[in-house]
Amino acid sequence: MNAAEQNRLDEAQSDFILTRTRRHFFQDSGLGLGSIALANLLGSGKTHAAQAAQNANRPDFAPKAKNVIFLFMAGGPSQFELLSDKPKLRELNGQVAPDSFFPKEKNFAFIGKGAKLLGSQRAFKRHGQCGKAISELLPHTARIADDLCFLDGMTTDVFNHGPAKLFMNTGFQVPGRPSMGSWVTYGLGSDSQDLPGFVVLQSGPRGPRAGNALWSSGFLPTSYQGVPFRSSGDPILNLNSPLGFDATSQKDFFKLVGELNRKRLESTGDPEIATRIAAGEMAYRMQTSAPELMDIKSEPKAVLERYGAQPGANSYANNCLLARRMVERGVRFIQLYHTDWDDHGNPNENLGAPLEKRCLQIDRANAALITDLKHRGLLENTIVIWGGEFGRTPMGEVRKSLVGRDHHIDAFSMWVAGGGFKAGLVHGKTDELGFSITEGKVHVHDLQATILHQLGFDHEKLTFRFQGRDYRLTDIEGHVVNEIIT
Repeated sequence: MNAAEQNRLDEAQSDFILTRTRRHFFQDSGLGLGSIALANLLGSGKTHAAQAAQNANRPDFAPKAKNVIFLFMAGGPSQFELLSDKPKLRELNGQVAPDSFFPKEKNFAFIGKGAKLLGSQRAFKRHGQCGKAISELLPHTARIADDLCFLDGMTTDVFNHGPAKLFMNTGFQVPGRPSMGSWVTYGLGSDSQDLPGFVVLQSGPRGPRAGNALWSSGFLPTSYQGVPFRSSGDPILNLNSPLGFDATSQKDFFKLVGELNRKRLESTGDPEIATRIAAGEMAYRMQTSAPELMDIKSEPKAVLERYGAQPGANSYANNCLLARRMVERGVRFIQLYHTDWDDHGNPNENLGAPLEKRCLQIDRANAALITDLKHRGLLENTIVIWGGEFGRTPMGEVRKSLVGRDHHIDAFSMWVAGGGFKAGLVHGKTDELGFSITEGKVHVHDLQATILHQLGFDHEKLTFRFQGRDYRLTDIEGHVVNEIIT
């Protein structure tokens, strides 16, 4: 064994002895770790949500925002059909892409040398005082152009869907890290008494690639993981009591299970048992709060029409309306996943009618959400993010005579609104073919760092020690983009 290995062994043994000595000290003093955790959780009659908010990390400075809504378009929407107008690309449509697009160190998912440039067939017009060029596919987004901060210089590191989604949501391309929503609720706690601090809503024909790893709490306590809600049927599976299980039986069940969990917590000091107790209490309260939240029939007809929402439907429009209702009820982080934005040229995933359908599903609701939050005085404290895991290439990809676009990580578009982000700003530029960023580059880690900054945190200080290392959302990179915030 060399000296370095011996030092690591000595450190591990010291950590073990110290941990064991502390645990036995508390137990021998009649102050088991379980007692302390339980007292913190349930003391003074406080609910778990209130206690979590009290015990949350203190922000490093005064926050500009306190809530986040992330509108995630799973699959990578094409900026060339939506937010990036490139007349030169249309002019050169059909010509072979330059060899400089394909250096040895550069990989695309499905295309290579010989791919032809593909100009968009969509009409663009400039909108608002900001003069942002927006596609005919997004007429409602165009109306609120001056409420949005457009990020046209986005870039990421990962070009396959599942890993790229993880990278955008957790800061790392491999499962196991906490999601952004988990970091935010870990940092700020939750203002909601009767709902989870981090809620996930999904729409589209299937779930997003990478699944629940996208809203996992990773190595953070499981109380910070995202809770999927359904916009039709029971809001949460298995939330309601089974048939024949009346209120008295349920109360007796919760009492017995709670007592057993408390005994186990006393003997082991395992914080996950405290989480289990809190989850049971939250589930009991949500039997009332969740159905009330999800019942949008109480909304005025004009509001439902503005969003395009229909009570009982499973739709993106319903989920946008629910996101506003959740912000009003103190939910800290709401993530909407809308799928099928993978425009390669498959019959059901291309730049023609399928794209038009997807835009109809999201455009009206996005604009309604921003307008609704603004009118209710909620937008200034709520960050709204729109985008996918990456963008699309200016080169076409042909599949069975249908032309689409491949994955592109070097340059794509997103937008943010509210929460101290500059409204009516167009930040970032790409070259005349939309292949590379020429100005205002914003890496995924930069966006994550800036979001945390607006919530009051230095992204380098919001950390959690796991397996001997201090982890953070931005991994080992990222800087705050001061140009896009007030």
